Amino acid sequence: MKKLIAAGALLALVMTGVQAKDWTTVRLSSEGAYPPFNGLAADGSLNGFDIDIGNAICAEMKAKCTWVKQDWDGMIPALMARKFDAIVASMSITAERKAKVDFTDKYYSSPLALVAKAGSTLKPEAAALAGKKIGVQRGVIADNFATKYWEKQGVKIVRYAKQDEAYADLKAGRLDAAFADYLEALGGYIDTPAGKGYAFAGERLFGKTAEEKAVIGEGIGIAIRKKDTDLKEQMNKALAALRASGKYDTIRKKYFPTTDIYGE
Repeated sequence: MKKLIAAGALLALVMTGVQAKDWTTVRLSSEGAYPPFNGLAADGSLNGFDIDIGNAICAEMKAKCTWVKQDWDGMIPALMARKFDAIVASMSITAERKAKVDFTDKYYSSPLALVAKAGSTLKPEAAALAGKKIGVQRGVIADNFATKYWEKQGVKIVRYAKQDEAYADLKAGRLDAAFADYLEALGGYIDTPAGKGYAFAGERLFGKTAEEKAVIGEGIGIAIRKKDTDLKEQMNKALAALRASGKYDTIRKKYFPTTDIYGE
């Protein structure tokens, strides 16, 4: 019996050692269609704020990073299928997503905002948008919010595979407004030559009720599989180190020189 107990204890120790993983290589994924957070360079490689943050975290962990481009709609299923280890793609931390995956601490925060022609009197409210065509990227927080609070109130929600497609239709006059993450809209459209003549319409949405805040989320985090607690711990430690050393702000200022995107 004592031998059996000893063997069991030894097996438990071995299993614990197997479960603890030294993350010397990490496969990261992003979409490449959400500038300035993630986009594609001329050679087809991923670039943007998300990519720089992911690379900096890996450098802090002393791990080798490889990147996998993945369409937004298939992000979480591909993570669960082990096609990569973490999603660094401006994914909001929400209760719905936390039921499937785990998240690191946030690495930035952003409200939602409506984009329309400069001088527009539109507001991000169901009553003001009734009968209007509002473009959103399919499956993102703006889509979830618009679907839950606006669509049943007569707002016509037009969904796109990529955010840039919504902006293109807005400029072509096929939409009355586009609804998106505030920082993405600012850096990815309004502050670019393509966004000339367009501006934010009405106030930014942080969530006025607990229910709305739950839809908008707790900030932007890196999604990982629930069982990879060691990876989460190492990434959180690396992110905290980047914040403390000033490396985070160096990356942030490259894309948002005058805007604090981390929040409280």
